[in-house]
Amino acid sequence: MKILAVEFSSEQRSVALMEDDASAAPVLAGRAAEISGRRALGLVEEALQQAGWQREEIQTLAVGLGPGSYTGIRGAIALAQGWQLGRGVNLLGISSVECLAAQAEAEKMFGPVHIVVDAQRNEFYLAGYEIAPGRRHEAQPLRLAGLAEIQRLADAGARIIGPEAAQWFPQAATVFPDAAVLARLACGRRDYVPGGKLEPIYMRQTTFKKAPPLRVVT
Repeated sequence: MKILAVEFSSEQRSVALMEDDASAAPVLAGRAAEISGRRALGLVEEALQQAGWQREEIQTLAVGLGPGSYTGIRGAIALAQGWQLGRGVNLLGISSVECLAAQAEAEKMFGPVHIVVDAQRNEFYLAGYEIAPGRRHEAQPLRLAGLAEIQRLADAGARIIGPEAAQWFPQAATVFPDAAVLARLACGRRDYVPGGKLEPIYMRQTTFKKAPPLRVVT
């Protein structure tokens, strides 16, 4: 199976192509990335050229659902939805935090790891994982946390990673979710969803004020 993974939830946007053959280990065929870019299709075309693949060969498209850049995630979802409408591909939505945990495992960051993603308003998305060789366990589910709480973790010597995490916590390791890791997570999965079911991971309730009724001017 040929997989296209799109990860736009952070400042570093990336796409990757992976061949998932049940009889052999998955093979990364192409990858492209840029910082704060706006050329989503350009990245896809660059990766396709590296792999020597055509768009028509893509069978599954995996999307990083965040949390993170709401605009970036929405753009990735729109790309996936359009691709499914045009080509009928399978779609997978995968947490970008799960992707970061997998990267921590690959980089041998074993033990407790706290993943932190900026949520604006002096808040952060926070999740805790226990990382061991060949295993990742979510010890603390994803939630919103304040700056002071994470600063206490940092002061206590906790291992903190995440996109741009070092901007707030100098002890933290800056790790961006990578489409190549996302593609590997998609290998072997078959929990496909229709495009309309893809939604960003966004833990705040949407609030709005109802407009007042129209005034009748006589």
